[in-house]
Amino acid sequence: MLTFASTNRYRTQMKQFISTLRSAVMAGVCVGLAGFGYLAEKSIIGAVVFSFGLLAVVAYRLKLYTGTAGFFRRGEFGQLMLILLGNIAGCLLVALLARCSPMPLQQTAQTILEGRLANGPLFGGLLAVGCGFIMTTVVTFARKGNVLPLLFGIPLFINCGFPHCVADAFYYLCVPVDFLHANLLAVTVFYLSIVFGNFVGCNLYRAVMRGEAIL
Repeated sequence: MLTFASTNRYRTQMKQFISTLRSAVMAGVCVGLAGFGYLAEKSIIGAVVFSFGLLAVVAYRLKLYTGTAGFFRRGEFGQLMLILLGNIAGCLLVALLARCSPMPLQQTAQTILEGRLANGPLFGGLLAVGCGFIMTTVVTFARKGNVLPLLFGIPLFINCGFPHCVADAFYYLCVPVDFLHANLLAVTVFYLSIVFGNFVGCNLYRAVMRGEAIL
């Protein structure tokens, strides 16, 4: 039989699970909207506009994979994966909205994905390290009340072509279904490589400078 204490613990865990998932989905929506703006205006202007998504995440204190991976503690890896799944779900909601737009967003997203796949998972994963480092840096400043570095960091990783696993999830979910289906295996392998690359980059400072074990 379940004891009163175990029942309360279960309820607490469920509330935490639901709260984390809801926050992660909303973070995905914010990044998806930012990605929508970038696909609509794929230029330096679009890269700056993309900053809106991260500003919203910081302002609302939402759970974003690349905003959390550099600060999590041992034993929280499962929660980090839940955050990523929630982020992807939020991106999916905006990607469905993007398919209603008369703008050629699907074609632009396909061009981005084709470039990613042509570069390959190894180089993609290595480039993703740069994005992860930038993300942890700007979030560190934002947690201290300084969001100015965020306005520079986001356009920086976009212009450098450093993949961001949540933004890329939005792009991939926007491409024509036939193209995604035809390249599903390659896309999956590439995506896993940038998730790992982002994770390494997010933890680069504390692993090198502080000697902390990240797993």
